[in-house]
Amino acid sequence: MPSEASTAPSSARKALVVRGGWDGHQPVETTGLFIPFLEANGFEVRIEESSKVYADADYLATVDLIVQTNTMTTIEPEEFAGLRLAVENGTGLGGWHGGIADSYRNNVDYLQLVGGQFAAHPGRQPDERTGEQSDNYVPHTIHMLPAAADHPITAGIGDFELVTEQYWVLHDDYNDVLATTTQPVRPWDPWHRPVTSPAIWTRLWGKGRIFVSTPGHRIEVVENPNVRTIIERGLLWAAR
Repeated sequence: MPSEASTAPSSARKALVVRGGWDGHQPVETTGLFIPFLEANGFEVRIEESSKVYADADYLATVDLIVQTNTMTTIEPEEFAGLRLAVENGTGLGGWHGGIADSYRNNVDYLQLVGGQFAAHPGRQPDERTGEQSDNYVPHTIHMLPAAADHPITAGIGDFELVTEQYWVLHDDYNDVLATTTQPVRPWDPWHRPVTSPAIWTRLWGKGRIFVSTPGHRIEVVENPNVRTIIERGLLWAAR
């Protein structure tokens, strides 16, 4: 599918939107919510439907921000090498939910780059499940940490509640975590104590900034005022 670009002035900063993968995460609809915001903030936006563009090192060197929502796909070695080099040289990388935290299971170096990999989204009680996505929608709290109070991504936002997928994330302590969410202990699950995962974090990699929000399963989640504000601020924070 051919790429698309806005009519923003050539002097504008450049944002690359890479979207695709599992349609259940609505990559077109969710990125479509933020493209006008990026354009209003001075970005010329290019849209690509796969990670192939990451192999174009000359182009990526001109990109100030990569917005990725590309779930459960694969990435070729030369594509990942291009993405990592761009971030190391100052290109920002941001995204939400599985579009960034469950993108390329075939590449462990990608996991190291973004700092978190989706592991599970434990769902409702088994006898309440119907086989729909909503089986995994549970009420939970996004808990803001003290660091969030003064951070430009989260300032002024307190704890908030969501009913959607609650991500259990494999992660490391190089992340600068702004918010967490905790999986409780429930009678039908095999774990024996609550498990806390990062829900919103940033990460510095070379000269680049990385922003991740695990809330963002579908359009109705990214339209939540708190989630939308966090993503908008996070993309601006990450951009070169």
